[in-house]
Amino acid sequence: MSRDKREGDASEGRSPEEIEAARKLFAGPCDFISGAASLESLTPTTWPEVAFAGRSNVGKSSLVNALTGRRTLARVSAKPGHTRQINFFDLANRLVLVDLPGYGFAQVSRSMKETWQDLASAYLRGRPTLVRVCLLIDSRHGVKESDRETMRNLDKAAVSYQIVLTKVDQLKAADVPRAVAAAEAVARKHGAAHPVVLPTSSETGFGIPELRAEIKAVAGV
Repeated sequence: MSRDKREGDASEGRSPEEIEAARKLFAGPCDFISGAASLESLTPTTWPEVAFAGRSNVGKSSLVNALTGRRTLARVSAKPGHTRQINFFDLANRLVLVDLPGYGFAQVSRSMKETWQDLASAYLRGRPTLVRVCLLIDSRHGVKESDRETMRNLDKAAVSYQIVLTKVDQLKAADVPRAVAAAEAVARKHGAAHPVVLPTSSETGFGIPELRAEIKAVAGV
């Protein structure tokens, strides 16, 4: 069975022209702008922003690297809780990608967890340039209570978000559509959630072109 069939169909709804235009956008220059460890250090931007949120070690930094075709743009660590600030990346002077600190089981103190979560929450509530949050869910484990809490907070803040499943290459063939269906069932219960769930793999590149196209479309760039 081909990899595309094994992992599911991520191409539904996007034309080849949209896929190619998004590829060109993400193949452009992408540079680190700044890292913010406090609200006071947040850098204002005029470009639309797309943020990546999720549990610690869900694969946010790996996904940012896969989208941009770079290995070290966002630092990747096997140890949960590596991203300890909000990191901003300028994509071709047209779009800003935002890597948020992970939530969940990071092996740090309670006070540090609360500091990171407060910073991320404040950013999500008060960022007028934020057009979409990609909420990353590990496809092997599904939506956890900490994810549901984040979804409720995004609903309250009226921030548009979309579930993106990560690591689908590690699922069996029959489990991929089941994981997508289960996540879509959760999304339907949340007012600010986009109804379509995108399965991806940073390791194999599956779903990455479609996610690029989705981001480009929602950002209007």
